Amino acid sequence: MLEMKRLRLLWELDTRGTVAAVAEALRYSPSAISQQLALLEREAGVPLLHKVGRTLELTAAAQALVAETQELLAGLERAEAALHRAHAEVSGTVRLAVFQTALLALLPQVLRRLRATHPHLRVEMVQHEPEAGLEETRARAFDLVVAEQYPGHSAPHFSGLDREPLIRDHIRLGLPPQGAGDPAFDAVERLQDAAELPWVMEPEGAASRHWALQQCRRAGFEPDVRYETADLQTHVRLIETGNAVALLPDLVHRGASHQLRLARLKGDPQRTVFTAARAASGMHPALEAVRHALHEEARALDQSR
Repeated sequence: MLEMKRLRLLWELDTRGTVAAVAEALRYSPSAISQQLALLEREAGVPLLHKVGRTLELTAAAQALVAETQELLAGLERAEAALHRAHAEVSGTVRLAVFQTALLALLPQVLRRLRATHPHLRVEMVQHEPEAGLEETRARAFDLVVAEQYPGHSAPHFSGLDREPLIRDHIRLGLPPQGAGDPAFDAVERLQDAAELPWVMEPEGAASRHWALQQCRRAGFEPDVRYETADLQTHVRLIETGNAVALLPDLVHRGASHQLRLARLKGDPQRTVFTAARAASGMHPALEAVRHALHEEARALDQSR
């Protein structure tokens, strides 16, 4: 009989790529992971792994086991959801990955709603960049992710994850208040007027960075990116103090009293904020409760604009 815990390790290796990555994710030592995989190989009676340079690759037999393990894991999630649906009280733990602006704009009120309506429900939250959050939700590190998609820049799709739109978020050019910095800032009314100004953007690889660069290039200039940070609150502070300009989504300003000017962009671009969960766990009452609270808060934000 094959051991389910060891099958899960093989599935993790296929998902994460290396023994070191599996060990880090599951908080085991690499040697412990290797030992368990070796035991699984002995139980299976056929080779499951072979070395290619410094990496391990799965054999055809291992790939077949991974596919079956995926179905087993999904079945366990469906069974757990069915068990919880048999209870009137929503309980359990939902592990949530969410990016910064959605965290600040939505989560405080969402958690308050959930405490009032489902006092036995526990929500654990980790701030994660959207793409990493999607990948980790597929890998079962989280139950639900709040992610984003910029116009013309598709967020990656991972098999087994569903998607539900949450809110449409306008993107505008953030400018210092009049008189806060160099007079050149005061004259900006359109994106192309910011061609010679210093910019703050998220680091290379972020969807927002790629999108912002494309907007600047379509406007006829290469932006002078002097400051890089994934923290959009730092973007706001640099703008408020007359040090930079940036393209900012509206959620950054929800519930905050920022001192900056906002200029509309041509075409009124918007990003889509959405939630994603594994399809097998979508009917879990705890997960449904968190999603419902997120949608309620997103609707309230829309109505208050």
